[in-house]
Amino acid sequence: MEIRRMGPIGAEIVGVDVKTMDEATFGRIYQAWLDSNVICVRDQVLAIDDFLKYSRRFGTVSPHPSKSTRHPEYPEITVLGINKFRPDGTLDMDVYARGAESFHTDGSYEEVPYKATQLYALAIPSRGGDTLFSSAYAAFDALPQNLKRRLEGRHGEFKYGGRAQKNRLLNEEDRNAKPVRHPLVRVHPETGRTLLYFDQNKILRIEGIGEAESDAIIEEMQAFMREPPCQYRHQWRKGDVVIWDNRCSYHRAAGDYPPEEDRIHWRVSIKDYAATR
Repeated sequence: MEIRRMGPIGAEIVGVDVKTMDEATFGRIYQAWLDSNVICVRDQVLAIDDFLKYSRRFGTVSPHPSKSTRHPEYPEITVLGINKFRPDGTLDMDVYARGAESFHTDGSYEEVPYKATQLYALAIPSRGGDTLFSSAYAAFDALPQNLKRRLEGRHGEFKYGGRAQKNRLLNEEDRNAKPVRHPLVRVHPETGRTLLYFDQNKILRIEGIGEAESDAIIEEMQAFMREPPCQYRHQWRKGDVVIWDNRCSYHRAAGDYPPEEDRIHWRVSIKDYAATR
């Protein structure tokens, strides 16, 4: 097995079969993931059970709240990129451009946020369709000192759809879940590094300050997050298994591939073992 760092974040792993690797090999992969924020294991050939078994080595697999995009036989798996055309032939942008609006982290609307998200590439378009990643460690380090002081000790309120209420992919009965609160500046539980936990698509407000000040801080962070520091752009290949750490990473889809072509992935959301017991 060879682990190749792709830059300040991101690593590519070749020469391993995730179906048959031993614990020592997985330990190297897991450490590379902690060190790199996001890793890609290339050239895998996986059935659904193989993908789920490998995913569960990182934590507990949790079904995504968007029930309409779950696999019909395996609800733990979301299928990305299917049903993007409506019955009248028009392109459904909620499906085609899912995850492409802006940099974000998955699961901030959950009481126990997602530790990780993992995708397995089934079909890749001829061009476009990349995924961009950035580091929440670097984001915190790059914040102006006055903004760091304003965020210190503050919690944000988060909800699926955020202030724009963009929640059409949820079933109607799931759209009124209560907001959850998370600290905006936190320490990663495994690396011990300080990071900015922010999701501009899901945040409602910052607790403990007035509405105008909360909106102003959110706008300042949104402007900062349009091009966050320390990025890695992943160019997909069929057979890629990519996992990113939602505790210290942001990501967004490029949303630029030919819509008539397939870009299909299996996706799982992973929570920490201890947090779900």
